[in-house]
Amino acid sequence: MSQDHFSGVAADYARFRPGYPAALFDWLAARTPGHDCAWDCGCGNGQASVPLAERYQRVVATDASARQIELAQPQPNIEYRVASAEASGLPDHSADLVTVAQALHWFDFDRFYAEVGRVLKPGGLFAAWTYQLLRAEPAINEVLADFYANTLGPYWPPERRWVDLAYGGDMPFPFRGITTPAFEIRLTWSLEDMLAYLGTWSATTRYRRTRGDDPIPVLGERLAPIWQTGTREIVWPIALRAGHLQFPRLRPARLAC
Repeated sequence: MSQDHFSGVAADYARFRPGYPAALFDWLAARTPGHDCAWDCGCGNGQASVPLAERYQRVVATDASARQIELAQPQPNIEYRVASAEASGLPDHSADLVTVAQALHWFDFDRFYAEVGRVLKPGGLFAAWTYQLLRAEPAINEVLADFYANTLGPYWPPERRWVDLAYGGDMPFPFRGITTPAFEIRLTWSLEDMLAYLGTWSATTRYRRTRGDDPIPVLGERLAPIWQTGTREIVWPIALRAGHLQFPRLRPARLAC
């Protein structure tokens, strides 16, 4: 079953998690024959749901966290639901597109992929993406890499390895894959912005809960002499996988989204 690692930081998640480039959603929309309905699974606060709603007549956005859904960005054509990834409640063969942004690694793959097979329309597209460790200047990157691997290393859930593998390796992906372009997120942030974002990581939450203290202030002290003042450009490379169904559908088509 999909896991909820973020209810406790949902407000900061809404404020500090980065959005995704418009070009990514343009690319997705150009590869679905219809634009009636998209299912955004593991939607968080709607970081992908809102741009999808600009390209699809209706978006059903689901997340296992009721707190995340409470803080989601409302739009007239987005229906937010608290639901697990493996039991969406959508009708059979009703979605032109199924997306998972920064969440696929938390799901029960077998059950979720069966749900995708039930929900997707013939010719529909499945797409999942995750962003990699953020990059800035080399000296900052060195400190961040140490924080990621050593300070937080023991506190990352095991599913995080799929992110480190850029959703590759032996990660199950029972779709007929298509070639995807390279996308990246670019933002201009202060040191305070970046530290607030790092505070939303699942491993940071587990560190706080397990040890009873917060690793972010110490990281800020390490970075302050390097960062000094002002803002920096922060870059996240995006690992994207997309494809069409290649396993039998579970039921005949019957309902519209």
